[in-house]
Amino acid sequence: MGLWERSKVRRLCNEIMNPSEEERMEGNGPPPATIIEHKAYARIGLLGNPSDVYHGRTISLNISNFWASVRLEPSSDLKIVPHPTHDLVKFTSLSHLVNRLENEGYYGGVRLLMATCKVFTKYCKEQGINLHNNNFSLSYETNIPRQTGLSGSSAIVCAAFSCLVDFYKVRDKIDVEIRPQLILNAEKELGIVAGLQDRVAQVYGGLVYMDFEKSKMDECGHGIYTQLDTSLLPPLHLIYAENPSDSGKVHSTVRQRWLDGDKFIILSMEKVANLALEGKTALLEKDYAKLATLMNQNFDLRRRMFGDAALGGVNIEMVEVGRRVGAATKFTGSGGAVVAFCPEGPSQVKLLEESCKKSGFYIVPVEVVPSLLNEIDIRTLSSNKE
Repeated sequence: MGLWERSKVRRLCNEIMNPSEEERMEGNGPPPATIIEHKAYARIGLLGNPSDVYHGRTISLNISNFWASVRLEPSSDLKIVPHPTHDLVKFTSLSHLVNRLENEGYYGGVRLLMATCKVFTKYCKEQGINLHNNNFSLSYETNIPRQTGLSGSSAIVCAAFSCLVDFYKVRDKIDVEIRPQLILNAEKELGIVAGLQDRVAQVYGGLVYMDFEKSKMDECGHGIYTQLDTSLLPPLHLIYAENPSDSGKVHSTVRQRWLDGDKFIILSMEKVANLALEGKTALLEKDYAKLATLMNQNFDLRRRMFGDAALGGVNIEMVEVGRRVGAATKFTGSGGAVVAFCPEGPSQVKLLEESCKKSGFYIVPVEVVPSLLNEIDIRTLSSNKE
């Protein structure tokens, strides 16, 4: 971790552990004495990604194969508990340290939990939402493979945010549509560049169609999010590698070209966004042949925009492994994992499994999470306030 990153983490820690007097708000009574625990699940971008960063449209789903959980316990002091593996600072040797960094990276989840606390507190203060002064400890677990484009970081933040709204009993005061932006704001505190798609999927659960059209975002402060019936989905499979390339590199040059008005990028991104719109119709009609075509088109458009060097050889090979047996394949996010659909059924799935095994990739059937919204959440939706 560099000097700038260490300084940022220290500032976050100071702001959380040592709030000013005016930030120590009172109200709402004492917190529950029981332990609070929430899970947030890995996300698969089915169609339209990465157009969420470019005022586009996407369809995403949550999967129960992988998840992050955060545990909040009432405590005399406010404590952020390091994970024994992901926040490791004690090593048996120098080679152990280097191997750990090469496989896991520099960053664990402690910084994510601290940033979540800061953004949550700041938002409540700005909105005049009173918070009691009781303390807690936060700890986390995750089994989401690193650097697989399955939204591991945002899952930790989302689960932590859910713990905080329940600990302070303010779930009814923070609208569901606003929460994804607050989760993204926490990640932005740490320099993470991303869009809203992942956070929307993880807040809502299930299968979600999202429209991020600029005028709607400006008017409402959020996109238009529509949950779809998960039974509309055909059987899907997840392909991922043990050591994929860093998915965070993918957006770099394309984002700047889009901001500079590059016509090729702008038109291509509009085409990607339209795939989600067409995909919504295909799902509602259960036109799975059309869905397969759209999935392949999504990756092909992305490949033309970003180029093979940015996508990485391992990521491209995961896509090609599926296509060689006739499966439809595309990235789940920015790279690191692939979602596959076998329109020809079980016999084709078997061929796909064999192909992945020969190439050294993992493959698992996708297990879809149902909607995560409870009655209080649903009451906060803008559609229910009109």
